[in-house]
Amino acid sequence: MVNNQPPLWTKAFIFLLLGNLFTFMSFQMLLPNLPPYIASIGGSSLQVGLVTTAFSIAAILIRPFIGHFLLTKKRKTPILIGSFLLLVCAILYPFTQIVTLLLIFRFLHGAAWGWSTTTNGTAAVDLVPRRRVGEGMGYFGLSITIGMIIAPSVGIFLYQTYNFRTLIFVSIILGMIAFLFLALTRYAEPEALARNQAQPPKFSFFKSLIEKKSAYPVFITFLTSFGYGSIVTYLVLFGQEQQLTGTFLFYLANALCATVSRPFTGRLFDSKGPWILIMGCSVIAFLAMWILSVASANWYFIVSGALFGLGYGSMIPALQAWTISKTDVERSGIANGMYYSSIDFGIGLSAVILGLLHQFVSTSTLFQMSSFLFLLVFLFTLTDFVIKRRRDRQPALNVNKL
Repeated sequence: MVNNQPPLWTKAFIFLLLGNLFTFMSFQMLLPNLPPYIASIGGSSLQVGLVTTAFSIAAILIRPFIGHFLLTKKRKTPILIGSFLLLVCAILYPFTQIVTLLLIFRFLHGAAWGWSTTTNGTAAVDLVPRRRVGEGMGYFGLSITIGMIIAPSVGIFLYQTYNFRTLIFVSIILGMIAFLFLALTRYAEPEALARNQAQPPKFSFFKSLIEKKSAYPVFITFLTSFGYGSIVTYLVLFGQEQQLTGTFLFYLANALCATVSRPFTGRLFDSKGPWILIMGCSVIAFLAMWILSVASANWYFIVSGALFGLGYGSMIPALQAWTISKTDVERSGIANGMYYSSIDFGIGLSAVILGLLHQFVSTSTLFQMSSFLFLLVFLFTLTDFVIKRRRDRQPALNVNKL
């Protein structure tokens, strides 16, 4: 039997995956450790939340501009600029213990992050064959998921065992490796350049911020990220409250399950679509949050992390593939930027709201409250699935009228 599938595992795609993996590892190892670090230098619960929110606002604001820029520009230069800016921002953190100044650094870091994730994700869309978008973006999403899951556990270990400066040093080394792989990648031309359309359409902030065709999966991504935001902000603090030292086990188990399940979930997306996959994963993520909320021993972190890796870890790349599949190829950069913005907005808004609520309720209760976001993900995905089924049946009902 002849395999007519277009090639996926090209040298360029592999190098881009590795570059993106080390980018996410360099960044994500800082994420769970900034809240306790801010608290250790005298930051309030609200300021802990604002550190995440300032970052998210900057990332969201920059993406429309870079998304529009990518419509007709080659990929390499903006990708390397984004990678370099992330390195510079990481270097700045240890030079102050003033919370207000850290908020400014965090805003600049958010802008660099929004720039980098949009350019890297758009380059992946260029390199993945359209017929294999679920599988290809699933593997690209794996580089994101592994970075989001392994790096925090490493970061927690470094922060708790050594100090914040050691954590920053390792983050910079990983960022330099990312820059090297991204510099060695051979990128595909955007379609507008291939058609000799050198001039992009007139810039509009909102048109470059929002791709209407992809709005529904992006909304579901926002709900998913809002639920995840409680873990990003409060997992390490929760472990300290429970006097448990195994919070890194959550991220480790998360990474293993997300990695093992990825080949199967990517193919399931391509064969069955996103709906069944996302609905199943949302229920698993809901259960994981409740197990985490009652953790009284380290093994709870392993069980909840494994389930969360299977649930949330499988949903994130499926949602990205769904977002991209809904739009035209030439607007994939804008759709991709909107997808990443929904993640940052969900996590950022979650940090502020939960930071306010944390003054009145326990961290365990915050996890339980956040878990219901995954039930909303289930309901909205089910609604879209039912609407699609009805729409698909409609032509068949009208055949005799044609």
